[in-house]
Amino acid sequence: MKLPPALILFFCLFLTACHTFATPKPQSRTLTIFAAASLTDAFTEIGTAFESFNPGVTTTFNFAGSQALQTQIEEGAPVDVFASASGREMDALVTGNFVAAEAAQVFLTNELIVILPADNPAMLGSLEDLAKPGIKLVFASEEVPVGKYTRQALDLMDTSFGHGFKDMVLANIVSNEENVKQVVTKVQLGEADAGIVYVSDSIAGSNLNSIGIPANLNIAAKYPIAPLVKSKNAELAAQFIEFILSAEGQAVLAKWGFAPAKKF
Repeated sequence: MKLPPALILFFCLFLTACHTFATPKPQSRTLTIFAAASLTDAFTEIGTAFESFNPGVTTTFNFAGSQALQTQIEEGAPVDVFASASGREMDALVTGNFVAAEAAQVFLTNELIVILPADNPAMLGSLEDLAKPGIKLVFASEEVPVGKYTRQALDLMDTSFGHGFKDMVLANIVSNEENVKQVVTKVQLGEADAGIVYVSDSIAGSNLNSIGIPANLNIAAKYPIAPLVKSKNAELAAQFIEFILSAEGQAVLAKWGFAPAKKF
């Protein structure tokens, strides 16, 4: 059966219109997030969830010590969002006009814990044992937020356990690492008898034992997050931070051992 020319023309116009008004493919966009190494597991999971809610969006992460990330941003690295493990690095970026002061906000807290290899070869069972002569300790360096917090906690322990405790602990350090994940790795590999990391890292790590640090001897780390002033994806950066602060984002953070943000 031969179709009339007018009908053929109608179908051609119809198909053309369908093609013209078809749902456009989501625009491909990449959001670059610089985040403290301790956020690796939680932010990776959050990034996957954020992508599922935003078709066409890819989240790219750079995880490292907060101080190293600060330096990279100051040297011109293209970044949309920065999440630090302490306010010091964020404050420096505010001073340098990389971040707007009103944009930075604390979005979670974290605390310290002592981690041990699974077999605990040094037979450590208390915080006081960190001062035993001859044991091998791995800490983060003083420039890294967790390293700074560790030494602040040692100041509290020095008051509680007796003057000289901190010096005895520091004498047992065999390595100072550039980020918290390196401390975890060395303890897991048995290259150290103990290390001090965040609670979140003890949860993320495997083959570890731990010794808790009571609240009166612990340090609450406050993590700030902010979009960068020169972000090329300002709206998307704001959406990511909003997702982090949402009930779903906070639930993921809690799963990995972080505490909810508090009003300070």
